[in-house]
Amino acid sequence: MIIIQTPLRVSLFGGGTDFPAYFQEHGGCVLSSAIDKCIFVTIKQRFDTKLRVGYTRTEMVDGVDEIQHELIREAFRLTGIKQGIEITTMGDIPSEGSGLGSSSTVTVGALHAMYAHRRRLVLTEQLAQEACHIERDILGKPIGIQDQYIAAYGGMRFIEFQPDGQIIPTAIELDKKTMRQLNDNLLLFFTGVTRRADNILKEQESNISQRIAVLDEMKQIAFCARDKLVAGDVNAIGHLLHESWLLKRELASQVSNGSLDEMYQTALDAGATGGKIAGAGGGGFLMLYCNNGKQEDVRQALNHLQELPFKLGQDGSKVIFDYNH
Repeated sequence: MIIIQTPLRVSLFGGGTDFPAYFQEHGGCVLSSAIDKCIFVTIKQRFDTKLRVGYTRTEMVDGVDEIQHELIREAFRLTGIKQGIEITTMGDIPSEGSGLGSSSTVTVGALHAMYAHRRRLVLTEQLAQEACHIERDILGKPIGIQDQYIAAYGGMRFIEFQPDGQIIPTAIELDKKTMRQLNDNLLLFFTGVTRRADNILKEQESNISQRIAVLDEMKQIAFCARDKLVAGDVNAIGHLLHESWLLKRELASQVSNGSLDEMYQTALDAGATGGKIAGAGGGGFLMLYCNNGKQEDVRQALNHLQELPFKLGQDGSKVIFDYNH
């Protein structure tokens, strides 16, 4: 049996510029970080030839084509495994619609598990590329291409998307003090709403040609945030998150709504300097930046929401258990 651990992520800046429809013309970039919340994928040989897939439900089938979990089905097809396997996924958070990149994390983790089972060494870059290929090209999901890279590589990264299609995931190394401050000042609260990101992202993708100026500005903020962090100016991040969130809301109609706006305003009134809804928006997790010891005030103001304590930075997808008998 093999167990793979793959991190979830918080996307801090630049989300939206990672759509090919934008970056193939203008170039894009995101500042994103893995977090210490993960999805675990286990894989083992079966006694018979069936395929068993366990997640929020259990599937027991005779062939790959019958699998309904589309990410796992396509990972089987890509890695060439046809029968006699049991694979399960378990996560640290609600499985879908969290805004923490869980579908890409599952895809990267499943591919990694299958290659490990086949005793094939796989490069990090290949895991990221093949996860993108499954989600965007094969399944036609309207998503950008940052989550797969963070899930595969881990850490905090500034990922640049070149017009020629090249993707450069540069690690951001912060000193201990800066990292500690950032970890202390970022809070995550579950809004209680999980949503299908697809509809929001479809609209966002179809709006790109009319939102170039907004995306250009979001891209500039991502560069600025990277430079501020590297310089140790952590408190600039709150204001930049706020600016970026106001812009992000212009990308699609369902990015925010009345109740999410109310939660965000409550947090600002209690002392948060900025924040955003993680991922596509519309629900999932609300991320907030609080400095000057305002964290407790914000927690108090949002005590009807469940907080998810977390830390930034985490290894990328890795094998944490391998028992071959």
